[in-house]
Amino acid sequence: MQRVDLSKPGEKKKLIGAAVLGVVALGVLYWVLIGFDSGTPATTARTQSSPTPQSRTTQTGTRPPSQEIVDLGRFTEIRYEPSSYNAPEAKRNIFAYYEPPLKPVKEATTPTPTPTPTPPVLLASVSPSNVYARTADFKLEVAGDKFTPEMKIFVDGRELPTAYKNPQQLSTTVAASVIAAPGSRQVVVRTPDSRLYSNPMQINVADPPKPNYVYVGIIGRPNRVDDVALVQERNARNIINVLRGDILSGRFRVTSISEKELVLTDTTLKIKHTIAMSEGEKGTVSITRPTPRVDAEDDEL
Repeated sequence: MQRVDLSKPGEKKKLIGAAVLGVVALGVLYWVLIGFDSGTPATTARTQSSPTPQSRTTQTGTRPPSQEIVDLGRFTEIRYEPSSYNAPEAKRNIFAYYEPPLKPVKEATTPTPTPTPTPPVLLASVSPSNVYARTADFKLEVAGDKFTPEMKIFVDGRELPTAYKNPQQLSTTVAASVIAAPGSRQVVVRTPDSRLYSNPMQINVADPPKPNYVYVGIIGRPNRVDDVALVQERNARNIINVLRGDILSGRFRVTSISEKELVLTDTTLKIKHTIAMSEGEKGTVSITRPTPRVDAEDDEL
């Protein structure tokens, strides 16, 4: 260890400075460690001038009830743990609006058909089953089973005079007025009191064939029977001359010629067809009536 020489002026000053620094260091250390907790008036004044909420007390030396420290140890800790599943937010359509649910449509129930009782009498066939309208009276034959003499033939609800032949056959005469118009006619065999009855059958009444001609003019002289009718077939341009008794289309006979109408008779069905004279009709040729020529024989008369 080096020895300090106090005889030198510089060494003496160093020693005094070191001593002063040591005293100052001890004073600062004392102030830091001991000065804050001491009961000196300065410390007391500082405490009274700036009291903290925790150090305020009442005159009796107890803390106010509102400032009492709450013991948190007696409370139970609560932990909130949300569900771990997070569904994504549904997409929304801002143009959508509420629509009430549709009411279920009740299925249409088919009512249970009531079984039709089997007629006690059988009607198997009618002859003829097809006729033309406007024809004459005709004989109708019906065949079946379990016919009795009391049973009658009914056509469209009209009772007709019936001839009983046997349990399988009956007959009657149908008037022309019954088939005056085309259509169907219902035939039933039954007793007048409907105690015994048969199943129904149909007679088809068709419209008869019509001549396809137009009556366009006449050539003739007064008080003569040899008039000539000018006729034209529809959808054609040719005009033909016909006399009384001539047959058109192999079926229609010319029976009457006048300035107003032409009468043709169906040679098969015996039906008359009247054709009125048509002048200037579309699709026909208009013919003016020529002036009758006077023959030489007529001049002599």
